[in-house]
Amino acid sequence: MRISTQSFYEQSLTAIGSQQTNLLRVQQQLGAGSKILTPSDDPLASTRALAISQSVALGAQYTATRAQATQTLSMEENALQSVTTVLQTVKGLLIQAGNGTMSDADRATIATTLQSNLDQLQGLANTDDGNGQFLFAGFKSGSAPFVKDANGGIQYVGDQGKRLMQVDVSRQMAGTDDGRSIFQTVQGGAGYVSSVPTSAPINTGSGVFGSTTVVNSTDANYGRDFEVRFLTGVPSQYEVVIPTPSPGVAITLPTTYSSGSPISFGGLQISISGTPVAGDRFNVATAKNAGTDVFAAISDVIKALNTNTAGGGPEAQAKVLNALSTANRKITNAYDNVLTVRSSVGSRLNELDALAVTGDNRTLTEKSFLSDLQDLDYATAIAEFYQRQTALQASQQTFVRIQQISLFNYL
Repeated sequence: MRISTQSFYEQSLTAIGSQQTNLLRVQQQLGAGSKILTPSDDPLASTRALAISQSVALGAQYTATRAQATQTLSMEENALQSVTTVLQTVKGLLIQAGNGTMSDADRATIATTLQSNLDQLQGLANTDDGNGQFLFAGFKSGSAPFVKDANGGIQYVGDQGKRLMQVDVSRQMAGTDDGRSIFQTVQGGAGYVSSVPTSAPINTGSGVFGSTTVVNSTDANYGRDFEVRFLTGVPSQYEVVIPTPSPGVAITLPTTYSSGSPISFGGLQISISGTPVAGDRFNVATAKNAGTDVFAAISDVIKALNTNTAGGGPEAQAKVLNALSTANRKITNAYDNVLTVRSSVGSRLNELDALAVTGDNRTLTEKSFLSDLQDLDYATAIAEFYQRQTALQASQQTFVRIQQISLFNYL
């Protein structure tokens, strides 16, 4: 069979082009470090590699979110640690102010110190993250959550929104806590708070209440609010009333009062000393209903400590002592609540650490799978490169040799 010169050239050109294409592909693989240059090279591996790459990218975003959550929660933990220190100081000052040897001037000095602590507490409640975002403002993080009103009281103007952060595939976590749940809330087991009326009718006797203890939590009336009322016209007798609905429902019969003797009702027990007079009332309310605002509690006791008791006799001293007892109970409840929130923050930080370890391990595994799918085996690729290069050179030299053959060379 005779092969035309044109066919010879075309076949040679095709063979050399194929060898060049194969060599170029190996060169591209070496340059890219990947054995998959286009999806058509391995459609199945390409699909799997794309899915794994997306998972790795998502994991990187979760890692960044966890880092941000860790930063904000750490700042919250630091702020709450300072809050607990301030509340411990306040409790110590309240105990000090209850010393019977204190003069009005001494109590006024303590009141000044408490005011400083109150201002410090407000500053901590308005802690920001360094970027103008307030930690305890809920969704209204662009402005300070605790501000003073026209009367000097501290009001919460944030909301109770929780800024949730997606820290893992199926885990959303609150990066901060709102101020109301920290500074204006008590725990469910906070118990009872005893107090005296701060508005008319105000107690005029010298009765001083002691601590309230729980003796029977299964009592039918346990968990309700109570009033110990000293009966008008019969100063030596009292009755215990559930105050709502007004005018209240008595749950005890009129009982003869004895200073310091325990008074039992609704599964509780309280003692009152001194000399209450007709019309005096002592409130025993659940912590939730007695007022949960730590700022208001400190403000109230500051006013009481600034009261002039000189010449007021036992009645004036009783007002101060009762105010101190109420404030001490409320501050203790607030302190316990802050510790509970701190515990929650610590738990979230620990969870973030655990999620970080899990996420890193998952990312490492995914990257290993991705490497198996698309990373180039350089030893094999280099060997193939030299093989293709040698084959191309052989094809070129063969073409040169053959195209020089002519019958005229043998004449």
